[in-house]
Amino acid sequence: MSEGNHSVVTEFFLTGFPGLSPEYEGIASAVMFFVYFFTVTGNATIIFLFATDRSLHKPIYYIILNLCVCDMLFSTTALPKAISIYWFQSETISFTGCFVQMYFVHYFGTVNSYILFLMALDRYLAICYPLRYPAILKNSTIHILSISAWLFAKIGPVVIVIRAYPLPYCASNVIHHCFCDHYSITTLTCTDRTPYAILAFGMAMVTLLVPLGFIIFSYSSIMITVLKIADLEGRRKSLSTCTPQLMVISLYYLPRCVVYFATTVGIELRRDIAVVIITVYSLCPPMINPIIYCLRAKDMKESFWKKFHRRTASRKAQISSVSH
Repeated sequence: MSEGNHSVVTEFFLTGFPGLSPEYEGIASAVMFFVYFFTVTGNATIIFLFATDRSLHKPIYYIILNLCVCDMLFSTTALPKAISIYWFQSETISFTGCFVQMYFVHYFGTVNSYILFLMALDRYLAICYPLRYPAILKNSTIHILSISAWLFAKIGPVVIVIRAYPLPYCASNVIHHCFCDHYSITTLTCTDRTPYAILAFGMAMVTLLVPLGFIIFSYSSIMITVLKIADLEGRRKSLSTCTPQLMVISLYYLPRCVVYFATTVGIELRRDIAVVIITVYSLCPPMINPIIYCLRAKDMKESFWKKFHRRTASRKAQISSVSH
């Protein structure tokens, strides 16, 4: 069969978590549902706070806004289909639909990496160059950088989809995963996937390692600058502003580095373990990020409690007027 003819396979079957016993499928689907529910609720709350509180219209919160939007879109791309596998036995996904999902999974993952880069840039300038920070990183600058991140992130996913879509898929059409990604799909091709795998791996490394390299540099510089601060309170305040970003960065990069490192050195991860790791590092950070920012970011926390107390007071006033 020549390349470009994929007529043998018209749809794929997603298995969900390979090797999961039927008695645990209900628990797995419930966990995924609650992850999706709290992801959407948490990120929507931050978007609402940003939209209704002008005091949050600062560069760092514009970056967080982009992260929230990206997290919601990524989770909506991956989780509903994964949940439907167990709730409605909807394992099938059309050939084209699988590639569409693959594109958005990799696209939003790339955007996420670029946004973390912008976070590190913001903290680096704020702490290492505090006097020049307002002039360098204005809201207008963040708008341009954010739009650029969303646009440039399209390049890699478009290339790997264009390269993978015409391949001949004439063997198995069973994808051992909760959603379609490049590795899971191209392992089903009837041709040598090495050239396509090398290209995809190279793009993944650029997407991960270039931002990660700058992140390591920026936070190393931040630590050196903070240690030079004589005032202990100043040190504590500077470090506390970086803690949320470091937590988010760790959740995003560390599991990915483990998986890619294992693949590079030839460590063969069991299929079920690999799927669990990939699913956790893909879907848990979007749920945890809003908690981190609401608990750690002072302005965000104050805005949340201000809205909460205002709504509580309004509700009490309504109850009191009705009772009288």
